[in-house]
Amino acid sequence: MNSIKKTDNFVFQTYLRQGKAFVKGEGVFLWDEDGKKYTDFLAGIAVVSLGHCHPKITEAINQQASTLVHVSNLFYTIPQADLASKLCEKSFSDRVFFTNSGAEANEAAIKLSRRYFQKKGEKNRYKIITMEQSFHGRTMATLTATGQDKIKEGFSPLLEGFSHVPFNDIDALKSEIDETVCAIMLEPVQGEGGIIPADPDYLLAVRKLCNDKGILLIFDEIQCGMGRCGTLFAHELYNITPDIMTIAKALGNGFPIGAMLSTKDAATGFDYGSHATTFGGTPLATAAALEVVNIISKEKFLDRVRQMGQYFKNQLEKLKEKHTRVVDVRGKGLLLGLELDKNAGPLVVELFEKGFIVNGIQDKILRFAPPLIIEEKEIDRLIKGLNSLL
Repeated sequence: MNSIKKTDNFVFQTYLRQGKAFVKGEGVFLWDEDGKKYTDFLAGIAVVSLGHCHPKITEAINQQASTLVHVSNLFYTIPQADLASKLCEKSFSDRVFFTNSGAEANEAAIKLSRRYFQKKGEKNRYKIITMEQSFHGRTMATLTATGQDKIKEGFSPLLEGFSHVPFNDIDALKSEIDETVCAIMLEPVQGEGGIIPADPDYLLAVRKLCNDKGILLIFDEIQCGMGRCGTLFAHELYNITPDIMTIAKALGNGFPIGAMLSTKDAATGFDYGSHATTFGGTPLATAAALEVVNIISKEKFLDRVRQMGQYFKNQLEKLKEKHTRVVDVRGKGLLLGLELDKNAGPLVVELFEKGFIVNGIQDKILRFAPPLIIEEKEIDRLIKGLNSLL
């Protein structure tokens, strides 16, 4: 029995998988079990941002795996301390809580924002406002926070204390504010929702609203952060900072790790025993992530991401000029979306057959989130293939 049949027989059928099993990855390329080579324009959904099997990440994992893998968070470890200090040095934050995934990081942010006000004696402040079309995870709390009904189907009753308003609509947000609101949670660039960037004036207004009302601002940068939009964190494009931020995906370049970052004030919501994790921030995970941060945070690296992102977007815009099927091109850096006039699914399959890995979201949108090391020649090859199919 081959790997595809084994998967179909023994693994929960929650993914509609492409009909190939990958066996090798290197840089921006993947190979299937038949030896066919593919150019990866999805990067494991914005995860392997430094490419598959990056030698420095592999070396960091191998070295740490042969030294110390796990001791629990009841003890100190050097890689965790080094990663936490590096993240605080490179961001607005003063404190870091490590998790295993983005969903867990968002769970931590939800819990922290509620407990922050509970500890201050404001027990009626528990409501969190999120955006329509947002995506924050698949746990019960994070799918409740998510602003897409299809994600929630079949899981009622959902948690109380969440509401959703249209993205980029400050008046709608203001109308939802009352004395029960503890936090506003949003993605500076919506990923699963359709690659929709926040309007600069909108984010500035949201920050001011939070300041005026004493509300915590949470940025979910799990997909759009870690260099993906051309700055280390996406909110840097807007010259504002949140009170709490969540990251994951690219943080470990494929090794599972997430993190919640916060200001010193917001961090007072947690104290000893109020939140915990067995595997979050192990020496192995943090050693890998530290190497990732060291590489991605270099300004020369981020300059190149911006250049490649602009080049890629320009090429997609040229397709829009040539083909009436293309409705819109949008995104930031190397997180880009191509909206079509009808279902994008067949095009995803046709591109896969041509050796390109992309995926479709929100029915009509092609999402491109390649490794940040992608080069013009690979982009040109994809554009040529897209042009012929369109």
